[in-house]
Amino acid sequence: MEEITPETEFPSVRARKYLGIDWGEKRIGLATADSETGLALPLKTAGSLREVLAAVKEEEADILVLGAPRKLSGAEADNPAWQEFLAGLKETGKRVELVDERLSSLAADALSGEKSEKAERDEIAATIILQNYLDRQSA
Repeated sequence: MEEITPETEFPSVRARKYLGIDWGEKRIGLATADSETGLALPLKTAGSLREVLAAVKEEEADILVLGAPRKLSGAEADNPAWQEFLAGLKETGKRVELVDERLSSLAADALSGEKSEKAERDEIAATIILQNYLDRQSA
């Protein structure tokens, strides 16, 4: 008879890991979270899709939450560079969730203080995007 231990009776279930992404043509803000805490935290600023894909691997992200650029009217912003970035993320085979990112950078400015801190601003915007997504999932 097999011995029952806590490890066999309750096998560990790894929390889902999220990577929040605030895309910009010059800088890409990144944030992380997991399903256990439900709290988004700034990670870093990347400069290219390659760097983002490296972060996806390093962070073992299961779900990528990408801020989708929209005009204030709500219409999709038509940006070929963003479409190419989105296609690159989808090639990972990871689930990609799109979240309206309108005003996330303005909210980041309100939280981050000095406008000269551009790298931090992008990370904070990614954190806001990811936290908004997580909050909607738990509601």
